[in-house]
This record gives sequence, C-alpha cells and structure tokens, in this order.
Amino acid sequence: MSSTVSSYLSEQQRKSTGDVATEWGTIEELYNKKLWHQLTLLLLDFVKRPLFAQGDGLLQMYQHFISDFEHRINPLALVEIIIHVVKHIGDPEEALQFLEKIKERVKANDEAVILCLTTIGKIRLEQKDFENTKAVLEQTETLLKDIDGITTVHSRFYELSSNYHKLMGNHADYYKEALRYLGCTDIKDIPAAEQVERSFNLGLAAILGEGVYNFGELLAHQILDALKGTDGQWLVDMLYAFNSGNLGKFEALKPSWQRQPDLLAKEISLRQKICLLCLMEMTFKRPANNRQLTFDEIAKETQLPLLEVELLVMKALSLGLVKGCIDQVDQKVHMTWVQPRVLDIEQISTMQKQLQQWCTDVQSMEILVENKATDILT
Repeated sequence: MSSTVSSYLSEQQRKSTGDVATEWGTIEELYNKKLWHQLTLLLLDFVKRPLFAQGDGLLQMYQHFISDFEHRINPLALVEIIIHVVKHIGDPEEALQFLEKIKERVKANDEAVILCLTTIGKIRLEQKDFENTKAVLEQTETLLKDIDGITTVHSRFYELSSNYHKLMGNHADYYKEALRYLGCTDIKDIPAAEQVERSFNLGLAAILGEGVYNFGELLAHQILDALKGTDGQWLVDMLYAFNSGNLGKFEALKPSWQRQPDLLAKEISLRQKICLLCLMEMTFKRPANNRQLTFDEIAKETQLPLLEVELLVMKALSLGLVKGCIDQVDQKVHMTWVQPRVLDIEQISTMQKQLQQWCTDVQSMEILVENKATDILT
C-alpha cells in the first residue's frame, strides 16, 4: 500500500463514526487483499452515500485512493464511479477535460466509452451547447450500433437524446427517443416527479409530433399512470381520443387543452391529425371484405364538410396511412389496407369480433361445401 493511500484511509476512518467508519475499514481490508472486484462493488454503492452530497469528498477519494488502482477496475464500473465524482467539479470545462482523460483510459471498452460520451453530452446540454451535444450523440449512436442487445448504457443514451430533442422542439424525435428510453429503463428507477414530467412531455409530443400516428405503445405504458387522477388527466383522455379518432371527445376536452399554448397554436394541425386517425379507425373497424366508405360516412365521422373529404383521403393515402382508391363519381373510397398500429383494449376487442365473424364465415363455407360435395363429384 502506498503511503498516500494508507494515510488517506487512516484519516477517513479517524474522522468517521459508526457504520461509515466500519465501511472505510472494509474498503482498506479489500484493498490490502487486492480483492478488486469486491472493492469495486462496494465503491459503486459507497459513492452514492449522503456524506458525499456536499463538499469535495469524492474528488479527494479519487485523487488519493481510486486513482491508485483504477487500472484494475472494470472500465464500465470505473466510469459509473467517475460520474458521481464529476458532479462535484464546479467548472464545466474542467469536468469535460477530466472525462476526456477517463475516456482515453477506457478506450478498449465500447460501453465505458459510450458512458463517458453520454456524460460529456449531458454537461454540454446543460451548458446549452447544442452543436457539440449533437456531435456527441452522433458519435455515440455509431458506437451503439456495434453493441448487441440492450445494455446499461442504452438508457443513458436515449435519455440524453430525448432531452436534446425536447430542448430543440423536435416533437416526433423526442417521442421516439423517450419511448426507447422507457423501453430499457425500469419505471421504479424513475423518480415520481420525473415520471409526471416525462409522461406529460410524452403526451404532448405524441399529439404534436409530425408523422406520429401510433399512440398504442405509450397508452400501454405505466408511465401514464403518473398523470391519472391528477390535473394532467385530460392529456391521457386526449391521447385516447386521438388514438380512436374520436372528434366528439376532442371537442369536449377543448376547455382543457386550449390552456396549453403549444396545443392551441397548432389547433388546425391537430384537427387534421385526428381526422386522419378517425379515417384509419373507420377503415380498421370495417371487415376486410367490406371496406367501402362513402364520402357522407367519412364527413359525418370526421365532422368535415363534404367538399373536404376527398382531400383528407388523398392526404391519408400520400402519408401511407391507408391504401385504396377513390371513386369520385359514386363518391366512395375503396380501402384495401390500413397502417398497423399498437392496439388498445377496445381496438383488440374490435379485432376479436372480426376474427369471430371470419370463423363463422369459414364454418358456413365448410357446411356449404359438404352439402354440395355430392353435386360437384357427380
């Protein structure tokens, strides 16, 4: 044991009391026995202790203790520890330089490098340095493509990416990245206050996001439970209204959503979006052998003037939301396909009824074939 490490550990044990002093003793014992794995696991938990919340205790620990054997620590675990250390470096530029040095030391481990980069990106984003944050995201995304499966660093990347797109006002990109973040993060690991904020932001992004017509994945996620029964309940109701293309519910919720400046400013776009979703829902509910919609039916469901129905259908066809053809003479639309979506319980119930009808039709055909088999064979 070096004299610096020895004096540091002795000093910490002398200044501490109770369980903390015992843990310092355990740390010294593991260090002396060169049990690096066990020491790493202990340090990963120890650096989160409240006693390090203030002051430069973690910086002192790194400089006088961890730096002595950091080359023996698992690279990813080392960066996890360093993340807590960096929080206590007041100067952002100094913190970035420190992280760059650590990144160089762990360059043989892609996951450790990615974790360094996401931490660098987080600091850049906090400084409103959007250009460099974007560069970090692009570099990190390239590295992530070479990693199989979902690892612990994926959630850090998607969190950074979603926060970047939120600040840049990219609703659709935020929605996509935030859902990916939730997909690789346990809901229990997200603080309650953050759950409320993230679910509200996700709801707004889903409604405002250009090209976002699939709400099922969000509606099925537990994150929305944070809004249920609160002042934000109206947003959950609005998501369900959009998902089912329910114009009546959309209008009923107007006193609530018009208080949100972003939604009020995009009212025309929102109406067009929910009308497109209404058309998709009408197509979905029809049996596959009877997807002929009249202009009058569409106008009634979407609450649009008859003259605007054809434009709506053309918009849906151009966006790839549905496939079919328009019969202008008879004022009918023949639908052959609707874009797949994640379904909610009500939509699954509709599909169940369609499957039951299909089974009934198959059985009827079977009976018909049996009854007519003699005539056909003879």
